[in-house]
Amino acid sequence: MFRHKGNKRTLKHNLRLASLLSFIAGMVNVAGFLAVKQLTTNVTGHFAFFVDEVFKLNLWQGFIYFLYIFFFFLGSFVSNVIFEIVSKRSDRLIYIIPTIIESLILFLVSVFGQFLILQNPNHLAFSLLFAMGLQNSLVTTISNATVRTTHLTGLFTDLGIELSQLFFYKQQDQKDKLHASIKLRFTIISFFFLGGLFSGILYSKIQLCVLAIAGIILLIGIIYDDLKLKLIIQNRHQSDSNKNGISQNLP
Repeated sequence: MFRHKGNKRTLKHNLRLASLLSFIAGMVNVAGFLAVKQLTTNVTGHFAFFVDEVFKLNLWQGFIYFLYIFFFFLGSFVSNVIFEIVSKRSDRLIYIIPTIIESLILFLVSVFGQFLILQNPNHLAFSLLFAMGLQNSLVTTISNATVRTTHLTGLFTDLGIELSQLFFYKQQDQKDKLHASIKLRFTIISFFFLGGLFSGILYSKIQLCVLAIAGIILLIGIIYDDLKLKLIIQNRHQSDSNKNGISQNLP
């Protein structure tokens, strides 16, 4: 799910990654909006508000919207810096470190979120936007820009284009690629919606503690992926040992 990069990835890998991370993004999107009435998974709307406030000469409020944009950008920047540095040492850690950072942010917001809402709700929004920038950059890099999970505008655009292409693509290989891409888009959109629905239901009962659940789900995902990798490596070593043993016993 996480460990395969670029051309090594299959549709199955991307579907698993998309399911997990779009579900998390949907949870953050709804919880963040219910908490501070701001979008916390993308910056498209914030850019429009930034320009509007600048033209109104409300420079401080404009600066706040600029910081929303900046923290999403900063999360993306930090994620790729970690990716580039760590990839030179260990392929295993390139996804573990950013994901742990994102999980830690979600846990901290779940614990201190109510305090931040009372004292400075913008700090809560900054934190979640940083986490989503981190996630979006990581999943974009790993999947070679095939999977994006934090906002749906581009997904619906791509889905509309690809659904229209169903009427025109006749060659089987083209249709197979198109069907795979459409399946991936539907998966991301569906799990983003399910994550938002799940978060909205729980938010009415446990408030921002719902983000702790998101963090736990994320950690379970990377632990599962890491354990699976270790099992594969162990099986390969066992298989190699068996082959060596057989070859040594041959006359």
